[in-house]
Amino acid sequence: MSGVEDSLVSPVSPADPPLLTFYDDASGSRVALTAPELGRLASSVTSLLSSCGLGLGSRVAVLLPPHWQTAAALLGAWSAGVAVSFRLSATAGLPALDSAVEPFDAVFVSRGALDDWLVDVPAATHRLLFDVGDEKRPVATPSGYREFLPSVAMHAGDPDPMVFLRATDPASADGTTYAQWGSIAVEIARQASLCRGDRLLIDGAAHEHPVKWLLAPLSAGASVVLCANLDRSRLESRVAAERVTRVL
Repeated sequence: MSGVEDSLVSPVSPADPPLLTFYDDASGSRVALTAPELGRLASSVTSLLSSCGLGLGSRVAVLLPPHWQTAAALLGAWSAGVAVSFRLSATAGLPALDSAVEPFDAVFVSRGALDDWLVDVPAATHRLLFDVGDEKRPVATPSGYREFLPSVAMHAGDPDPMVFLRATDPASADGTTYAQWGSIAVEIARQASLCRGDRLLIDGAAHEHPVKWLLAPLSAGASVVLCANLDRSRLESRVAAERVTRVL
């Protein structure tokens, strides 16, 4: 991990099992976050957004793949009361990014997405750039963008902003509420027969919507082993090493 990542993520104690473990088989990286660690990261994101004047009523466009940084960014945004919209592959029955609500108040974008979708990045007042395993990276950060990890590190340890969310507040710019997201997550967990204490391995490429790889497992009390660029030849050994109980 980079120096910034080391400052944000502390070593995992064997007595405190990780809530989210992330593998990228293309780079060989592994990051494990306990519930308190992920909570602190999310709180720092909430503080960062609050410092930008974003909160209830604000809208954020997310152009990020499944990743541990994406998890922290989403949980922090939702904790701030921000309505999140996604740009994903077609996923039947789940909301996607709606260009009709532009401009957004902020956009979270990976370097790879910036390369691929330069002309399609939504207009936004604040632009955060994520390094989330992209192999082709521009040398310099484009004008108008801030690096996510250094920015959020500046807010590590800040007190939590006092945000009071209602079930009817919009969690997505298309009008989907927090209660509706919660119901979707619980139903997905039920269909997958997830239980508290389960350890779920997820192929991020096959289940890219965060309601599947993040919210549904958390709603059931399960922990997540999230895999990017999954090497199927490593699946059996990873299931054993991570004590996985279910594979999605």
